[in-house]
Amino acid sequence: MIDFSNFYQIIAKNKLHHWLYTLPAQMHEWEREHKHGFLPRWEKVLKKLPKVETKHINITDKFEVGIPGELSESDLRKTENLLQKFHPWRKGPFHIHGIHIDTEWRSDWKWERLREFISPLKYRYVLDVGCGSGYHMWRMLGDGAEFVVGIDPSQLFLVQFEAIRHFANNDQRVHLLPLGIQELPKLRAFDTVFSMGVLYHRKSPIDHIEQLKNQLRDGGELVLETLVVDGDEQAVLVPGDRYAQMRNVWFLPSCAALKLWVEKLGFENVRIVDVSDTSIEEQRATPWMRNESLVDFLDPNDHRKTIEGYPAPKRAVLIATKPYAEKLDE
Repeated sequence: MIDFSNFYQIIAKNKLHHWLYTLPAQMHEWEREHKHGFLPRWEKVLKKLPKVETKHINITDKFEVGIPGELSESDLRKTENLLQKFHPWRKGPFHIHGIHIDTEWRSDWKWERLREFISPLKYRYVLDVGCGSGYHMWRMLGDGAEFVVGIDPSQLFLVQFEAIRHFANNDQRVHLLPLGIQELPKLRAFDTVFSMGVLYHRKSPIDHIEQLKNQLRDGGELVLETLVVDGDEQAVLVPGDRYAQMRNVWFLPSCAALKLWVEKLGFENVRIVDVSDTSIEEQRATPWMRNESLVDFLDPNDHRKTIEGYPAPKRAVLIATKPYAEKLDE
């Protein structure tokens, strides 16, 4: 099984040490539940990846590791074939020794939209909730974060992340745990908490925002990105069975309603910093994600609507600050 002992040893010496009261038992239970199924097969694929160390790692303006010649032609072909076994690749892109993992999402576009608005990440402890395969975590590290933890319950995202980290010299400043936010205790330790593309999947968005708040230190920053609709403070779309063919979509607030929710939970300096329509260039099928994608989920005669007739996907980025305890007590 994928080994989390290094993570335990690292946090035992940093400000996340109190997580050790609950985490090892949780992960032991997770390992017990996943002894069968896809995970053991994917772990065998991980073990077949060629071993190579590189001094050429760029995570500041993209994710790119390795240069030509560090892997032989046969190892390159082997690597590409092995990485394809982790299909579908949703978030990226990644460049591995010349192999371009052209993911469904151009996650780099989202990062460029928000990075100028967030507090500098230098020296920060960062939590990425619903991190997928970890693309944004590498960019957070590239922007100076000291320690980055991602959580996402998907087994596939975990093995994709471990495959990428394998080629990034097994960097121990970034870790992914297969957990949901509801499984975390109130750590109150992270300087910045990101939740991107998660809120609309939660049955209780207010509870989700409060769970995010419980992971932040006083004065820490929340970066929340989610689907939104047009309208005033009371405008919230509750889709029927599906939204853009997704089943588990519960609430799409307006920007004004989203801001109100976050303010109601006591956050300060709450502001919407970006609103962008999702384009079929940003989310699309590729050789690394060969399933249907956004263009298949929109009205073929009017891309301003989903196939169900709802407004097409529009995403907003909200930033807010958790107040200091003395202000909470006032």
